[in-house]
Order: sequence, then C-alpha cells, then structure tokens
Amino acid sequence: MTMNRRKALKSIGVTGLAGVLAGCTSVQEQDDTTTSDDGGADTTAGDDSGQTETTATGPAGTAKAWYSLQDTELEARKAALKQFNDNSKHTMEGSDVSDLKKKTTSAIPAGQGPELFDWAHDWVGDYHQRGFITDRSEQLNVELDVFTDAAAEAVQFDGNVVGLPYAAETVTLVYNTEIVDEPPETVADMKSVMEEHHDPGNNAYGLSYPFDPYFVSAWAQAFGGYYFDPEKDPMLGLTDSKTIEGVQFALDNLKPYMPNDPSYETQAAPFAEGNAAFAINGPWYLATLNEKGVDFGVTTLPTPEGGEARPYTGIQMWYFAKAMEDDGANAAAAQSFAEWYATNEDMLEQAAKDQGSIPVLESLAGSDALPDDVKAFSETVRKGVPMPTDPKMGKVWQPLTDAMTKVFNGDAGVEAAMQQAEETVRENWE
Repeated sequence: MTMNRRKALKSIGVTGLAGVLAGCTSVQEQDDTTTSDDGGADTTAGDDSGQTETTATGPAGTAKAWYSLQDTELEARKAALKQFNDNSKHTMEGSDVSDLKKKTTSAIPAGQGPELFDWAHDWVGDYHQRGFITDRSEQLNVELDVFTDAAAEAVQFDGNVVGLPYAAETVTLVYNTEIVDEPPETVADMKSVMEEHHDPGNNAYGLSYPFDPYFVSAWAQAFGGYYFDPEKDPMLGLTDSKTIEGVQFALDNLKPYMPNDPSYETQAAPFAEGNAAFAINGPWYLATLNEKGVDFGVTTLPTPEGGEARPYTGIQMWYFAKAMEDDGANAAAAQSFAEWYATNEDMLEQAAKDQGSIPVLESLAGSDALPDDVKAFSETVRKGVPMPTDPKMGKVWQPLTDAMTKVFNGDAGVEAAMQQAEETVRENWE
C-alpha cells in the first residue's frame, strides 16, 4: 500500500529488544542455508521450531536489506542486524529508505536492488507480476506451517513463496483509562462517551482517528461492502451500496468527534497528548503512548448496529527480491537472515512487549506470554480482512484516498466521491 499507514508518532523502546538480542541463540546455530562451491544453495533439515543447525560449508555472502522505518524504529532494526552479523558467517547490510516503493520499482529493474526488503504483503501480486521478487520455495529451510495460516498465505502467490512473514498489523480501538471506565462494546456506547468528553475549544476530543482507506476499511466492510475483491463480480466495490453505507456510517458517527484534518499526524496527536478519550490506530502507535506516559487500554473495535467492524489486515514480511535469483552466496545470506528473523521467538516476543508487534509465528500467536494489548490486536486481526494481493489493487488506493479526503472535508458526498474514484480506477486499469 502506498499510503503512510505506519507514519506514526512513536518512540520504540529498544533497550529491552537489544537486551534480548544479546541473549538469543547463536545465529550461526540457526544459519541453516549454506552454499556449495559453485554458489548453489545447500540446506540441512530443520527441527519443529523452524530453527536448524548449519553445516556452514559454503562461502560467506553479503546481502542488502531495505526497509522504511520511523527514526525511533531504526535502533531496534540495527540491533537485529548486528546480532545476526556477529554470529553468522554472512553479512547483512541494512538501509532505511524514505520512499521504498519508488526506490524498489526503479532500482530492482536496473539490477541495483537489495536481496531483501521489508513491507506489508499487499505488494506481493504486483511485484511478482513485474518480476521484482522471486520464488524460494525450493530453497527454504523453514516450513510455512510454523506461521499462522493468514501469514503463510500472505507470502505466497501463484504457488510461489516470495518472502517470510514476521508480524501482523491492523487498527483497533485504544482508550484512555483515565477518561474511559470500561471499553465500549458498541459504537453507540462509544458515542455516549465521546459526546461527554468532546470539547475542541479546550483541545479535548472524543476520538483520534486518521481518515484514509486503510483506517476506514473497518466500517466500509462492516455491512457487507468491499473496496476490491477479485472473487466478486464486479471485483471493484467502491460504489456498492453496502460500501457507501459503511463510509457514511463512519462520517456520521465518528467524524463529529475528531479533529478537522484527516491526516495521520493531526489525528494521532490528541490521544498521544492525553487529550482524547479514544483512538483507532495500529500496534505501531503503542510505543508512542508508552513514551508519552499515556494510561491506555486496547480492545477490539466496537460493534456497529447491524454489522461487524472488519478492518483490513496486513502481514509484515521480508520480500525475496529479484537479486536472489542467482542463488549464490549473497542469496544464501539474505535467506539465512530472513529465516532467523522470522522464527526468533525471543526477539518476536520482546518486540510484542516493547513495540506492540503482533507475532505471526504460530507458537507465539495468541500466547499467554503476550501482553493484553497485543492479544486485543490479535483478536481484531482474526476478525479482519487481509489486504488483497491482486496486482489490480495497486490502482485502487490513490483514487480511494482522494475520495476519503473529499468526503471528510465536505467537498463531495460519499456516493459522488466513490463514483468518481471507481471511474478513475477503471481508467487506470485500461
């Protein structure tokens, strides 16, 4: 997705993560991909945990990993890379890229891209079709059944395994425990609390809620609507009456209690400053709240009358880029890192505690070891709708984003804005 859904005001606590990294099982012991003398990949069998021992007979490789993170996330990522490099024969070089989509779509075709890049799963279909990513199903030493079903499915396309998953994401309801006594079960309950505390003249709001297609999907899909579904006829559902009903529901029931600007920064700030009763946001937001000292709880999205909130869900994954097609030592290095990162229980559990990260490793998903906040997000993920990986979806986001901005600002009605968005999408498809 090209929207900045993760452009969060956050500060990740990396001290705990760095500490657990230092205590992790040696990467070398998990370095289960080796290379033969000609650079081809050799593998050894793994155990049930997805972690294996290495024969370490092939040459060492050096691979590049690209990602697009907030400044406060970088220290944790650097700590992970250092832990791998310190304990593996291979070397991973990490780079933070400000516009990952622009960089990958220009560098990869020119043969200048990385071996790995980190993004949500919604690029899978488009990037596979364009030859930007490669299948590693024959080389993998990690069985996909160590991940949740949704995560395993997300990293596959047309029978190809094009990456490894490490976390899930979606948006759910966060509440200020100093303002809200009990988390609301219904939207009607939530409205009564927002009504009581909404006072924008005194910088107090009922709700902090970015208004864009990803965030609004919970309501657009709550009554049977959909943005895009290749299994439906028509596959484009922007003008479906149930989709329009859902977007209108969000405008009527939530917008009156929000700041007047739909952008992420403006919407996220009031709750993070302790000036809103509720927020709807993702797990990446929790570190900001911890850093700001906000007393908060996390719960599932409230139920709208006659429907069920069904937000889009994403799977964060390491993509196997085209540079891994040569299957040499550098590809082995990249695969070894991705396998280690995606199956490292200690690191993933600590990330859940420090960052609100939602594990997709089956041994951790829903585990009692996870914080209550992460359990609530996990439950919302279970009720959500995975973002489509079909290449056509890439042409839907921007027209739909424009429509959401128009309806929020009162520049167009929902039906008219969605009609224009659908016409634009169909033109883009031609």
